[in-house]
Amino acid sequence: MTTPHSWSFSRIGGFDQVLLTSAADLLNLDQLDPKLWTALACPTTGLHFDKKTLQLIDKDNDGRVRVPEVLDAVRWASTILKNPELLLEPASFLPLAEFNTKTTEGAALHYAAQCLLALLNKPEADHVSLEDVTNQQQALASARFNGDGIITPETIDAADRDVIDKVMSGVTAVIDASGKAGINQAGVSAFYDAIAARKNWLASAETAWLPDGVDGAAVAGSLAAVRTKIDDYFSRCRASQYDLRAAEQLNRSVDDWQAINSSILSADCAEIADFPLAMISPEAELPLTKDLNPAWESRINTLYTAVIKPVCGETDTLTYPVWQQLKARFDDYHGWLTAEAGKNVAHLSPEQLDSILTDGSRDKLEALIAEDLALKPQVDSLVQVETILRYRMYLKTLLNNFVNLTDFYSPDIRSIFEAGTLYLDGRACELCIEVHDMAKHATLAGLSKCFLAYCLCTRKDGAKKTIVAAFTGGSQDYLLVGRNGVFYDRDGLDWDVTITKLVENPISIPQAFFSPYKRLVRFLEEQAAKSAAAAEASSQSSLENKTSETLANRETEASKVTSKPKFDISIIAAMGVAVGGIATAMGMLLQAFFGLGWLMPVGMFALVLLVSGPSMFIAWLKLRQRNLGPILDASGWAINGQVKINVPFGSKLTQIAKLPTGSRRSLKDPYQQRSIWPKVITISLLVVAIAAGYLYWKNKSDDSSQPIIIESATVIEVPEQK
Repeated sequence: MTTPHSWSFSRIGGFDQVLLTSAADLLNLDQLDPKLWTALACPTTGLHFDKKTLQLIDKDNDGRVRVPEVLDAVRWASTILKNPELLLEPASFLPLAEFNTKTTEGAALHYAAQCLLALLNKPEADHVSLEDVTNQQQALASARFNGDGIITPETIDAADRDVIDKVMSGVTAVIDASGKAGINQAGVSAFYDAIAARKNWLASAETAWLPDGVDGAAVAGSLAAVRTKIDDYFSRCRASQYDLRAAEQLNRSVDDWQAINSSILSADCAEIADFPLAMISPEAELPLTKDLNPAWESRINTLYTAVIKPVCGETDTLTYPVWQQLKARFDDYHGWLTAEAGKNVAHLSPEQLDSILTDGSRDKLEALIAEDLALKPQVDSLVQVETILRYRMYLKTLLNNFVNLTDFYSPDIRSIFEAGTLYLDGRACELCIEVHDMAKHATLAGLSKCFLAYCLCTRKDGAKKTIVAAFTGGSQDYLLVGRNGVFYDRDGLDWDVTITKLVENPISIPQAFFSPYKRLVRFLEEQAAKSAAAAEASSQSSLENKTSETLANRETEASKVTSKPKFDISIIAAMGVAVGGIATAMGMLLQAFFGLGWLMPVGMFALVLLVSGPSMFIAWLKLRQRNLGPILDASGWAINGQVKINVPFGSKLTQIAKLPTGSRRSLKDPYQQRSIWPKVITISLLVVAIAAGYLYWKNKSDDSSQPIIIESATVIEVPEQK
């Protein structure tokens, strides 16, 4: 039995993460239980990671990287390298001596790397770099033949260039490695097959269908326009032959004509289009030049010019047998026309079709394609060399963001899903993720218990994208929809940012401590504003009403004026009762508070805890549940565990503005608003507190002295009784 590999785990972010530190870890990665992987899948877009490497790993090209594909990449790279530990030491080059020539594929890549260096005039080099591969690929892509099996007009000689132009006019072009449009073997086969099919289709046509000089398209169109109506006419005529009495009924009755008699007929007589084509009679002859329904007259004239006259000669009527012959004749033509083949080469004349099939151009094109494909093994070997170089450069980064999330929790390294930094409201948010569907993302991301701000990012060149930023520090008081900021992506580009949606959750416990008092102040401000607005409106309305009444009835009102007291005594009494009640309540509260004696600090703490405790407890619970997983899941990841964002780590993700160490600050503000009221209120509160304390102390002294008097009186009275 083989000894199981010994793994190293580290408790980071509230869950155990495997550490990949040696070649043995990579070689045994397929033995690691997938339940211990941090992620099971990730998208290939929206990440700050080398896109070409993701495409190489994503073998099925479904836009997602999964655990088996990661294992295949690690396994393949480990067979190519002598020392797989090089995958944990990212670099853009690979020494030739590190290729594992003991394996067939490793030896093939070693030889390909040597050939590459020879082509670059570097035969003595001891290592191959990603830059070497890129340079050779660019040179190969711009060469006449580049191994992709696609030829462009520049590939063929100028004298034969019109051949490839004709082929490209008949098939869909494909893009060559150089970025130019061209054709491949499939396109050539499709073009020449279409040429042969069209030639056979044209040969199957019978000359008896159409007389010389007759336009087939015009015949088909004019016949289809009136065919049903002519069939209806002859059917009515044949019915009248069966019973002569039916002719009157088959023509429209007088009542039908009276129904439209009251309306104005249009120029084309569309109102009688449902009437018979001509008068129904047992003779069954359709007049072609006169006595036609005006609504159909123009279409019958078109049929006569395009079909009847070229086939039957000049005639004034159309009989039922001739009509049946015309239909049968052109039905065959219509069937042949419907079975048209080679429509994509219909722009070529029959002479051109014959020429293309016999000029040997197909052999020339197929020979050029075969010559291009002869370089495919060399190109494929370059791709393999590029793959191992990219794996050495980027595979460790992917593992540290897939198998574990050590990059995310590292203070010096950014994770591949982090899009950049958002500066807004005096804060720098490091945890910003690109979003493609905000509504769908917010539904799931809200389960993260993070305070999230969805922002629309724009640039002056018209580029737009949406990000979600997690605020994990500071206050949420001024985080509002519509606020603006600046976002710097990982490439250093700056974007204008506007908040479009908020998912609100507690940011910190200190914020939760002050939230009840802030809500109270906000409530009082809103009520005061509403009361002031209502009072102002009432006063304005009363003033306007009284002014209008005074101006309209000045003399009448003057005689009815009665003396009223300037003040309403009942209102003054009510105000006195209210003030007295408030004073009594304050007195009782202060009396109870000062009655605690040396326990007054404990009472103050209990009062504050009573007010702020519930908010702080709820915030503590949600902050403990703060999790990155739902945010990444909403972005297309499949996170396997709970990626916690606790308070200490959250303070690293959101930096709050602070003055630099050693800075000097002047507190003298020339525009500071100075008011005497804060001092007056403070002194008043101190006076009230001192007075209440004095009253309480006096009452306490009086209460404590009374029992002594009673006790002494009792002592004096006892001897007298004895």
